[in-house]
Amino acid sequence: MNISAGNWNRMIIAGIAVLAAALVTGTAFAGWLNHGAEIFLTYASAGLAWCF
Repeated sequence: MNISAGNWNRMIIAGIAVLAAALVTGTAFAGWLNHGAEIFLTYASAGLAWCF
């Protein structure tokens, strides 16, 4: 199986993109776990809790 340098570059870029997306998603989830109750109560006091 012959893989050219261009394919390796694409695989490296795709891997970096996947890792970046996982980092952003994990950070958002951790923030939700830590501050979810406060976020919900803020939306509830503003009358926007129906979106949850």
